[in-house]
Amino acid sequence: MSSTLQGRPSVAIETHGCKLNQADTAVLAARFEAAGFSLVGTDEPVDVYLVNSCTVTHVADRKARRSIRSARRRNPAATIVATGCYAERDPAALAELTEIDLLAGNGDKVRLVQDVVALRGGDASTCGVGSDEVPVSPKVLKTRAMVKIQEGCDQVCAYCIVPRVRGRERSIPASELVARINRFADAGYREAVLTGTQLGTYGFDLSGHEPSTLTELIAAILNGTTIERIRVSSLQPQEMDAELLDLWSDKRLCPHFHMPLQSGSDAVLQRMRRRYNAEQYERAVAQTRETVPAASITADVIAGFPGETADDYQRTYALAERIGFSAMHVFPFSSRPGTSAAHFDDDVTPQEKSARVARLIELGGRTGSAFRDGLLGTVRPVLWEEQRNEAWTGLTDNYVRVSVHSQDNLFNQILPTRLVGHSEQIVLGELQRVPTAP
Repeated sequence: MSSTLQGRPSVAIETHGCKLNQADTAVLAARFEAAGFSLVGTDEPVDVYLVNSCTVTHVADRKARRSIRSARRRNPAATIVATGCYAERDPAALAELTEIDLLAGNGDKVRLVQDVVALRGGDASTCGVGSDEVPVSPKVLKTRAMVKIQEGCDQVCAYCIVPRVRGRERSIPASELVARINRFADAGYREAVLTGTQLGTYGFDLSGHEPSTLTELIAAILNGTTIERIRVSSLQPQEMDAELLDLWSDKRLCPHFHMPLQSGSDAVLQRMRRRYNAEQYERAVAQTRETVPAASITADVIAGFPGETADDYQRTYALAERIGFSAMHVFPFSSRPGTSAAHFDDDVTPQEKSARVARLIELGGRTGSAFRDGLLGTVRPVLWEEQRNEAWTGLTDNYVRVSVHSQDNLFNQILPTRLVGHSEQIVLGELQRVPTAP
């Protein structure tokens, strides 16, 4: 056993993948604390090591296996737990890893802490374990709170494993979310990030007097909470409309829109079973930029989807170049067992996929740099998060990472900052207001 604070067993949680996993980790961390555990970093000796896995690509699977094996080497006597989407999709494969002591899919997360306590012989207090209440942990996501508003997806895109590992769409009532965000604000969090699998269809399964659309939910959060910044993690282009975008006249809403593109070819989008075409996507971006000045638009792109011709790829490249994303997350197509695309003829060679990915990454670097160049000389509010040596880093409202040199404690403060230059993907800033004492 490792030596822990006041004899309490220690737990470290390594989180892979999306913001929804980050939200799950925050809940698990708080429940472990309520059960008598001490949260520690993943690089410290530990009694319980948990890997909250992703499975969106085969690379994500490989990363999870590598992390589990590494955790066991570093902590030979620890309880090693594998949870998350990989554990949900293919528990049999993970069960073959002798390093794992406990497997828990996404559906098992609600009782995971209780199962860990039982596995360890009940050596931790069980107060609060297994509760449906979502507690607040000040030790995880210290500045930005990931708030899950819904989970699951009914859209079943051809390549996507998420519906299988996250289930059908289900929404959390707005009254619960407003109360949850206010608890985060009371605990000192400055920003709430609304996360989920399919945010745009929020509320269709709710009845009664609850808000039943994403627009109504965001309005309720703006009216019913005191948190200073609200960020919406991801939206589909077909979900962007004037009523939704008009909410961004409230400066508490961060002008950052992540809209997955996946492909700029209508033929590929149709095979993917996406619910928009390239023209609709470009129109949604234009409407967003017209309504929300200085908006940051980021996107996911898949290169080498089965049947993607050179012309299809060029359409994607040209569309991305015209739009000028502030950041692009580019992935080579990865066949996922259990999806319909797994049965397609994967006719794009690995070498060609790699070449297409490389070109798109280079393009994303150029368009991102141009976006940051366009912000130079402006003043943006920055939420400061971390200090290394005398350099503090934080995020603007429009999702640009900024660095300043300061001997003051900037942690968890939102300060107006002039953007004066940038080095690679980090923008250099100058504080425009003296920070307050911690």
